[in-house]
Amino acid sequence: MPKTFDLIVFDWDGTLMDSAGAIVSAIQLAAQDLGFEPPSDARARHVIGLGLIDALSLALPDLEPQRYGEMSERYRHHYLSRDLDLSLFVGVAEMLEELSRAGHLLAVATGKSRVGLDRALRVSGLGDFFHGTRCADECFSKPHPQMLEELMAEFGILPGATLMIGDTTHDLQMARNAGVPALAVSYGAHARQALETEAPLHCADTVPELAAWLRAHG
Repeated sequence: MPKTFDLIVFDWDGTLMDSAGAIVSAIQLAAQDLGFEPPSDARARHVIGLGLIDALSLALPDLEPQRYGEMSERYRHHYLSRDLDLSLFVGVAEMLEELSRAGHLLAVATGKSRVGLDRALRVSGLGDFFHGTRCADECFSKPHPQMLEELMAEFGILPGATLMIGDTTHDLQMARNAGVPALAVSYGAHARQALETEAPLHCADTVPELAAWLRAHG
């Protein structure tokens, strides 16, 4: 059966790794360290998927730009204190293996830094599945289309043969800006209602449901 999508691009946090809660906590603790009222869970979850500076500026709009570096350092401190305890969503490794066997090119487009993604790929053991990766500190932050545009150019894949999968509206907006079809997952950072406003092809509630959709339509 011919493939619909030659290139499948995944977000990382909240899509493959169950890390949204740790990110929210790290943002809130970093805010406390700098003497700010921590953002609500909802506000902190909304910025997941953006590049770190964009995320922190939205989560803490009163933070002076000259303190972004300090805030970033405290965020990384709190996140890294927990990241070795984070786990992939159940079924992720099996899904990636199945997609790889079916001949899809797999990639990651993430709001993580290059150092952060490389660490996550190493710790999770998923690095060998991915043919390409793009991070927020080497591209414009989502929802700018640069990450997807560079990945498509790298492999010579057209937008119609590319699929973006993510758990935030930032992922889906990036896909739309790149002219790429998108698939949403509701088990990560953003609620199904918000995701559905971006009109994804489908919104999966679990990894097994995501894998089944890709098996049938990918």
